[in-house]
Amino acid sequence: MAIKNLLVLTVFLSVLGVSVAIPKGLDLNYYKHRCPDAEAIVRRVTVQYVSRQTSLAAALLRVYFHDCFVRGCDGSVLLKSPNKDAERDAIPNLSLRGYEVVDAAKSALEKKCPGVVSCADVLALVARDAVLVINGPWWPVPLGRRDGRISRKSEVNLPSPFAGIAALKKNFFDKGLNTKDLVVLSGAHTIGISNCGLINSRIYNFTGKGDFDPSMNPSYVRTLKKRCKPTDFRTTVEMDPGSVKKFDSHYFNIVSQKKGLFTSDSTLLDDPETKRYIDTQVATAGSSFNKDFSESMVKLGFVEILTGNKGEIRRKCAFVN
Repeated sequence: MAIKNLLVLTVFLSVLGVSVAIPKGLDLNYYKHRCPDAEAIVRRVTVQYVSRQTSLAAALLRVYFHDCFVRGCDGSVLLKSPNKDAERDAIPNLSLRGYEVVDAAKSALEKKCPGVVSCADVLALVARDAVLVINGPWWPVPLGRRDGRISRKSEVNLPSPFAGIAALKKNFFDKGLNTKDLVVLSGAHTIGISNCGLINSRIYNFTGKGDFDPSMNPSYVRTLKKRCKPTDFRTTVEMDPGSVKKFDSHYFNIVSQKKGLFTSDSTLLDDPETKRYIDTQVATAGSSFNKDFSESMVKLGFVEILTGNKGEIRRKCAFVN
């Protein structure tokens, strides 16, 4: 169910000057009485892990995004299957990492408040706090999500790094998110790391004639070819060269220079609204990016959620009860 179809309370949260409607069943103080230290416990565990390995911030943000885009933000991406047919077994999810942070936070919560805090909420909080550890923006996380009991590899249909703007907009619209959310959330690539395997065809054989994607800056292609040989599928590549360890608006500068690593990055210049946003962030040194990112992350956290009596509260995030 898209966000626009959710029943919403006449309650609004202020996200650095913007208002977002909270879906029925969620509350900023949801665990106030049953587990008042829930957010502090999750934050402590997240800080312990991410401060030691800052690349986990991007990894955990990616896990959250992949969860919310399949069956909504219900923690279904965390589930394991003995038959290897769960969401985490799908090809786009094989490179996900950071599960241990969610598991550690959940374990700490179970010791303090057994059977109270959902894995879906834990993941939402971990993603927020991980970004905060690397000095990224903070956003409020209304809580009360329930955990899904279904996780199917066959249902994983995520926005593709090879997709054009029309397909990406449809992916986001189908989840109740708009064009601005698309370009803003793409800004998370400022801390993203990929690998040569996902770009080799783009820089070596884009149309099957030994050419590169003409939408790419030729100098950037030469730089990428020095790092990625034609048969190299493993070497890592920064998605925001020179700024990958800092959560900032520099990604939009890179895209505007036709140095987007994926087709899904470059194609943001093909739509008037997304291009206008990029141009604005470049011209103003990202003056509104943190605020915009916070708002879009709040909206992402409302996608197809389970509340009330739906779903369950898992005891362990990798397994249904």
